[in-house]
Amino acid sequence: MFEKHLKKLDDQHLLRRLRTIASATGPTVTLDGREIILLSSNNYLGLATHPTVVDAAIEATRRYGAGSGAARLVCGTLTPHETLESTLARFKGTEATLTFAAGYLTNISVIPALIAKDGLIFADRLCHASLIDGCRLSGATFRVYHHRDMNHLEQLLARRPAGRPTLIVTDGLFSMDGDIAPMKDLVLLAERYGAEIYVDDAHGTGILGRTGRGTLEHCEVESRVPYHMGTLSKAIGSAGGYVTGSATFIAYLLNTCRAFIYTTAPPPASAAAATAAIQVIEQEPQRRARLWRNRERLAQGLTELGFRLAASESPILPVIVGDPDRAMNLAQALLAQGVYAPAIRPPTVPPATSRIRFTITADHTDEQIDRALIAVEQAGRSLNLI
Repeated sequence: MFEKHLKKLDDQHLLRRLRTIASATGPTVTLDGREIILLSSNNYLGLATHPTVVDAAIEATRRYGAGSGAARLVCGTLTPHETLESTLARFKGTEATLTFAAGYLTNISVIPALIAKDGLIFADRLCHASLIDGCRLSGATFRVYHHRDMNHLEQLLARRPAGRPTLIVTDGLFSMDGDIAPMKDLVLLAERYGAEIYVDDAHGTGILGRTGRGTLEHCEVESRVPYHMGTLSKAIGSAGGYVTGSATFIAYLLNTCRAFIYTTAPPPASAAAATAAIQVIEQEPQRRARLWRNRERLAQGLTELGFRLAASESPILPVIVGDPDRAMNLAQALLAQGVYAPAIRPPTVPPATSRIRFTITADHTDEQIDRALIAVEQAGRSLNLI
């Protein structure tokens, strides 16, 4: 059974394999014994290797050990967990925060806690898989609206039974296309039709907004969206997920979220690293400025080469290729030229939209970006893509 399934995936150019990187995740990495320019990491601000962040993880490990030993409600809540949650709440401007072992666990646990089987969920068609799974696990009636299409969403809202509990679910910054949810329009629709909004800002936290608080700050709707989650594994450079809100809301989640109640607490090192990373975000705004400068340099270079980019508004720059085999061929050609940017294929993205999802970081140098563009040009021409 397994062999047949794997062969089918291989025949469709959809089979996945792991590649081992033998170094820290920086602008360059060691892969197969070579130094390669990495253009696929979500470590947007370079904080996963920032000395302050690394030192915080080391010190927490020395003081509190490698593991937490139990779930948070048993005896697994350590000082680094509390410190992280208070730091996040202050950073986000909310009363309280609850952290989870992963962003995926956050979504599949919080969404079912927010809405029951008698409820109705509308989710953007390109929502992350964890959001879709969270919606399904809730047992609520679940419908998708066309990507960022507020007319379609309003049609669905207008047809729903009056008074039925309704939750609108969306990414803040969409991870595969790099575009931003129309949060102001979403808020207006939610207020007009008596719905609530749940936003996953995994990729927006740390890089969007005047102070890096994310998509809601960027769109100026922070006070109008009650349910806001994010991850600690992208711009923050550590691991885990979080959700912010009122103290009462967080207390409710602490008592109802199964993935929080029944999961061993994250290692103290990851919590301490995330706390240090948030402090760096606040103290070094130049990192965010450098990220956006690098983003413009790479985007302009790809456009001038003639590649078709998705409508990105972020450091996520997808080059749409179409067929999975063509995307795989481009990724292999790039690797031969010294650039690591794997092909993204269905089911991660819709059929016929396979792509190379380039991502840039604040730590890439101009010289590295220019070298990467030369490699992209050579790979693209060798495959007649440009």
